[in-house]
Amino acid sequence: MPGAREITRPLILVNFKVFPEAIGKRAIEKAKVAEEVSEEFGVCIIVAPSLVDIAPVAEAVSIPVFAQHVDPVEPGARTGHVPPELVKEAGATGAMLNHAEKRMSFLEPLSDAINLCRKVGLKTLVCCAKIMACGLVVRLGPDMFAFEPPELIGTGKSVSSEKPDTLRRAMRYAKGVNPDVFALCGAGVSCGKDVSDAIMLGAEGVLVGSVVRKPNFKDILSEMARSALEAWDQR
Repeated sequence: MPGAREITRPLILVNFKVFPEAIGKRAIEKAKVAEEVSEEFGVCIIVAPSLVDIAPVAEAVSIPVFAQHVDPVEPGARTGHVPPELVKEAGATGAMLNHAEKRMSFLEPLSDAINLCRKVGLKTLVCCAKIMACGLVVRLGPDMFAFEPPELIGTGKSVSSEKPDTLRRAMRYAKGVNPDVFALCGAGVSCGKDVSDAIMLGAEGVLVGSVVRKPNFKDILSEMARSALEAWDQR
């Protein structure tokens, strides 16, 4: 596999979670679709397969592959734990942390996880549920954060349409603390309009999940990529 491509703005991160439509061989198939869309539109697309699918997915595609979680521990006698080195060795280029479905303690463990990832050369994306959390998180030094109100996750109701003012304030607040951090949003993002609205409200990318279950996944992802680029050009 060629080296994973550079992570650039705007970007789309597709979280496979452990949906039946995106595990095992289907994870590889969906990742290849994401790679095709990325190449066609020239937009950065990251995939986050299940932990056990990282290695085969990373072997099959050249787009960045993120782990869905890592534990803030070093390798050793850690039965059942997932140290950052493990996913790095499997071919991941980054890791998501603190997703609403895999929460971490907000202070020491999260900070330790970010630092351990940095130590082994993994990028980090930290999910935040509240505006104030965005500001606190970016002070910890991740590469990216994602504002994702948990009540909208998986609903099909986008944060950009349901809470536009809140999204705008979250983006401005976090970028005011650290202008270099990549600012993403998620929760309910399910179509191109959701993506373009989010970018016009200050996001630099989106975190999506349920779209990977759709039979027309490639069409939806293509629409998202096109909308992301068009909105980015208008900013």
